Amino acid sequence: MKLTQEEKRQRFAMTLLFSAVCFCIQLVTVVLAGVLLWLLVRIGLIPHEETLTPTRIILFMALFSLIIGSITAFFAAKYPLKPVNRIVSRMNRLASGDFTTRLEYGKPISDHPSFRAMSDSFNKMAEELQNTEMLRSDFINNFSHEFKTPIVSIAGFTKLLKRGNLTEEQRREYLDIIEEESLRLSAMATNVLNMTKIENQKILTDAAAFNVSEQIRSAILLLDEKWDRKNIELSADLDEYTITGNEEMLKQVWINLLDNAVKFTPDFGSVRVDLTQSDGKLIIRIANTGNTIPPNKLSKIWNKFYQADESHGSAGNGIGLAIVKKVTELHGGKVDVISENDLTTFTVILPVS
Repeated sequence: MKLTQEEKRQRFAMTLLFSAVCFCIQLVTVVLAGVLLWLLVRIGLIPHEETLTPTRIILFMALFSLIIGSITAFFAAKYPLKPVNRIVSRMNRLASGDFTTRLEYGKPISDHPSFRAMSDSFNKMAEELQNTEMLRSDFINNFSHEFKTPIVSIAGFTKLLKRGNLTEEQRREYLDIIEEESLRLSAMATNVLNMTKIENQKILTDAAAFNVSEQIRSAILLLDEKWDRKNIELSADLDEYTITGNEEMLKQVWINLLDNAVKFTPDFGSVRVDLTQSDGKLIIRIANTGNTIPPNKLSKIWNKFYQADESHGSAGNGIGLAIVKKVTELHGGKVDVISENDLTTFTVILPVS
């Protein structure tokens, strides 16, 4: 990653700081060696200066510098290395799973821009890891609950079917429930597997030209039952556009965004889908009426396992929007969301090719 000018200045300032420390140690060593040589000559432990040749002076100075430098470095090094030792200590705590650890320096070190930037970066990393761990823990709890519910339901209705003595209508009803819960389990497992697969993908593969308008229409028809169940008014303005990309991946984008719109649109609400092209880019907007997403949650909805609905009253596992963001970025595009006045609009911008 390319460094900014500010980061380059901070790195240079830190280099100068450590260079100054090393220079001070060398200067102190030379001065102390010179003073020691003068004292030894003065008290007669070394022959008088008249008998000292330049070679002897150099040898004595080198010997004294080595001895004094080693002693000075031993005692002085712990002070300039103290900030480094603190970083290593905090990193070890972080590696052991203590995500609450933070890096702080006292004055005057904390006033230096390089150390301030270092502590800010470390604390930001620790905070992100802590948030990820919390989201992971919540996801495991929620996913376990979501996974257990259909399994219990399937097992219960299977037992009822095994008992017999059921009318044909009851039998069909129980089989329909078992089928629905099985599909629900399959969808959850597929979503998690898709997220893992997409996360591990660094470059776009299997790109081909296809009609994206037709693909969005298919995604709308796929969710037809969900629209009807909530009596949602759907309007779509989809002219014919072709795009080059991974057809299967982009299909997941539209299904996740449309499913998300249906999920959070109240009964008798409305959803609108628009598709336009400008400056070689396709702009897809999916807007739905419903409760506004709080501003402090807008930036978090793209995180894995995060659910803006903390009551978990709506079905989902917090993976859909993470997939949307990752797939969009793989295609060289971007996705954004605006939520205000009881209207939430997701905008996907993709290059045509």
